[in-house]
Amino acid sequence: MKWTILLFCLLLGSGSSPVQASAKPLVFVSILPQRSFVEHISGGLVDVSVMVMPGASPATYEPTPKQMTGLAQATAYFSVGVPFENTWLPRIAEINPAMEVIPTDRGISKRSMAAHEHRAGHIPVDGPGQDHGTQGGREQQDQNGTEGIPDPHIWLAPDLVKVQARNIRDGLVRMDPANKATYDANLDSFLKEIDRLDDRIRSILEPIPEKDRLFTVFHPAWGYFAEQYDLQQIPIESEGKEPSPKQLVDIVRHGRELGISVVFVQ
Repeated sequence: MKWTILLFCLLLGSGSSPVQASAKPLVFVSILPQRSFVEHISGGLVDVSVMVMPGASPATYEPTPKQMTGLAQATAYFSVGVPFENTWLPRIAEINPAMEVIPTDRGISKRSMAAHEHRAGHIPVDGPGQDHGTQGGREQQDQNGTEGIPDPHIWLAPDLVKVQARNIRDGLVRMDPANKATYDANLDSFLKEIDRLDDRIRSILEPIPEKDRLFTVFHPAWGYFAEQYDLQQIPIESEGKEPSPKQLVDIVRHGRELGISVVFVQ
């Protein structure tokens, strides 16, 4: 009997985040999950605006004129390590030198993005048993011995969300030390919520035997999640590109050989 692996993704935050005049400090985040994290810990004491909304790519995003206006007035920017930040944060800092950039990924050693190796007879898996280095963000080498692109998807593993949450709390306290007690209490509540989610995921996945703990994804975003829960992801995408017809045939054939019955798409 084959097991179907169910992945739980906590969808945090939705909708738009317009820049509006407010008595509260204005802060920016890069992606929607970050907004939820900041809102949990700030308890509504700051206004949070999101840069990359659904349908846009955090790899190639360019801020709108309205966002640039808001960034010129922002107190802080909570970065997470997505690619567009490398280009735009230095430019934003020139517009608003007083704005503090708070790296929420501080203390997390990034793993490398999994890459599908389209060689006959070989499908790489990404997860337990791979040589990823240190816990909490591991690096792997591809089949040619070179390290891949750092994986930014740290918001998909509860243990790493805890690290981000503490960095967010620390940044809020630097911005607003008078409300430290509130931020500390909200952080404690949020960490307990993450622990409850972690327990729920583990209870769902625990009965699945090791040989069936594989799943196929198009974009290899689930590496940190796979590490935390002893799963293996098999990516279809290779270096950000769709597979060729021949590569797709290889993927389907090997997926059948491995008994994979679920493909996760975005």
